[in-house]
Amino acid sequence: MPFTGRFGIEEEFALLDAFTLVPVSAEGVHAAVLGDVPGGGRLSAEFMTSQVEAATEPVGSLAQAREQLVRMRRTLAQHAPEGSVVAATGAPFALAGAARVTSTPHYDDVSQLIGRLASEHTVNGLHVHVEVTGDEERVRALLRLREALPLLLALSANSPFAFGVPAGLASWRSTLIRRLPVSWGPPIFTDADHYRRTVDRLVGIGLLPARSSVSWAVRLSEQYDTVETRVADAQLEVEDTLLLAALTRAIVLADDVIPTSSAPDDLDASLWLAARHGTQARFCTADGGSESAWAAMERVLAGIRPVLDELGDAEFVDDRLAYLRAEGTGAERQLRAHASGGVEALARLFGAPSQPLA
Repeated sequence: MPFTGRFGIEEEFALLDAFTLVPVSAEGVHAAVLGDVPGGGRLSAEFMTSQVEAATEPVGSLAQAREQLVRMRRTLAQHAPEGSVVAATGAPFALAGAARVTSTPHYDDVSQLIGRLASEHTVNGLHVHVEVTGDEERVRALLRLREALPLLLALSANSPFAFGVPAGLASWRSTLIRRLPVSWGPPIFTDADHYRRTVDRLVGIGLLPARSSVSWAVRLSEQYDTVETRVADAQLEVEDTLLLAALTRAIVLADDVIPTSSAPDDLDASLWLAARHGTQARFCTADGGSESAWAAMERVLAGIRPVLDELGDAEFVDDRLAYLRAEGTGAERQLRAHASGGVEALARLFGAPSQPLA
């Protein structure tokens, strides 16, 4: 397939009060750091004024992505005001009062559309773009990724708190996203024209303010020649982010390895179970049965192994999956920290310094 090997990563963060872990304004951080970062990457404002996004330039390797991500995380940490922490979590520990939406024409349109939901929409995601040439090829890549959405969500679950208490879900962020129009798993598209007609109709009837507002967990980018996954929570550690990027890129490249026909109801059920249980979830299978998240991981891994080998990512993916098995997802690590030392321990987990640059 037409594939350059290039990909890009967008990480979203929330500035939190270090003592209460509620969001605080990041506008001072915005004034200091927004824009291009020396060495690669760009920092931007996000939907809420408490948020900031770090986006890499298009890169060809995990090592290049790591260097940019670490540098941007470090830059944000260095500019966080005293008494605050830049948290890489899918949703904040708690909310206090009405959050403020960053005022841009696009965000104003979204806020008007979703009403009161906007005030609770402090959610941080991890988006992975993979460059694919040709609209038809991008749709086929989207369909392969569509099948893997529950698995990617289970591995990335990292928002286990709501309103200052355990949410009872591994990814509270996903349940908030689900309330938006045109969210979670996309339909099964027959071709690129079907995709475009579907999105145009949703804009035409007022369900979306613009084509770029599609919130499906995987979509075609309107700005770049990429297919973009949006299913993952923001990740505690850069290495967690890189694992998800490596898996996403390999699935895109593994042409015809992954089936593309999960029924919408089955996909929706599997996504909910992934949000609820993380890697302890079971997913619906095409034969009417079910499989564990780790069994799904082994099945997908077998299909994409040749691609991972060719890209030089196989050893990293194996090592990081072993780490997740041993230490748990970000949600599990957050819950352990909170259970052992409350909000103070959770703040320390968020504020752990980034690894040194190689």
